[in-house]
Amino acid sequence: MGTVDGKLVLGITMGDPAGVGPEIIVMALAKQEVRGLCNPVVIGDAATMAAAVEIVGSSDRVVALEAVGQARFEPGAIEVLDLANVDRLHRGRVDPMAGKAAYEAVSKATELALAGEIDAIVTAPLNKEAMNAAGYHYGGHTEILADLCGSADVAMMLVAGGLCVSHVTTHVSLRQACDLVKKARILKVIELTDRALRHMGIARPKIAVAGLNPHASDGGLFGSEEAEEIGPAVAEAQRRGFDVLGPVPPDTVFYRAVRGREIGASPLDAVVAMYHDQGHIPIKLMGMFDGVNVTLGLPIIRTSVDHGTAFDKAGHGSANPDSLIEALKLAAQMATS
Repeated sequence: MGTVDGKLVLGITMGDPAGVGPEIIVMALAKQEVRGLCNPVVIGDAATMAAAVEIVGSSDRVVALEAVGQARFEPGAIEVLDLANVDRLHRGRVDPMAGKAAYEAVSKATELALAGEIDAIVTAPLNKEAMNAAGYHYGGHTEILADLCGSADVAMMLVAGGLCVSHVTTHVSLRQACDLVKKARILKVIELTDRALRHMGIARPKIAVAGLNPHASDGGLFGSEEAEEIGPAVAEAQRRGFDVLGPVPPDTVFYRAVRGREIGASPLDAVVAMYHDQGHIPIKLMGMFDGVNVTLGLPIIRTSVDHGTAFDKAGHGSANPDSLIEALKLAAQMATS
């Protein structure tokens, strides 16, 4: 779509309507810093968004759209591409109806982004149990978007507190994750990470690759993955011109990424983690409420909140919108590079 009045158009999916997604969207769009950097269009159910306005106590009004091209981006208006797909809403509960609505918002947003009608997607949280109960059998947003975009090689990157972490594996068991630590996959994630960092304005990214085993196997005493898969992937990436090092012991690599200057180490722009919790734990520590999830390897830009639907807070207007605000900022930054 390009810019409108000098600002990019960002599509914000409503997420699971039974969760806090609609409320944090209303809170985020009340911030002048958000309105100043983008033209937002919510993709979801207009009636649910109007109810969220009441819950939050916002003075904004909801404007239902039939097409993105109808948006006027006027102050005080929350413009919603109305899918009209929510009824019998019970906040704070797992509901297949809500899971279906959340999936349909992501599907529509992807269609719009691929067609160039919006410049990037920013997603509010969905509930995996509700979505699967509705018949959409995915591990989460990353898997949905990969399928909808026809992208075989995707990866998750989390960003918080100055730390960027991408993942070789995500929503699989730890036992399966170990089996998926392979040279080709690690090399692909290094490439995707480098590309994303350049979109974030880093001209020459420096990336560390974490080991899988304690002490990065300590010369083979605690496993063979470092010698057989991770080390060769790093060596090949170096041959291809990437500024990458590793495998670095996973118990020190994140300290080095965040506070390396204190120990005389060169700064790192990102860490490639081998499995879900290896990468998620340091990110949660750095920014529990303002972390951002970025999907790498798609033909479109997608950022997201780094938290769930928070059913216990749904309907109370007390959820924290900071992660969504940061996701909107990062999407705008990446879309302009």
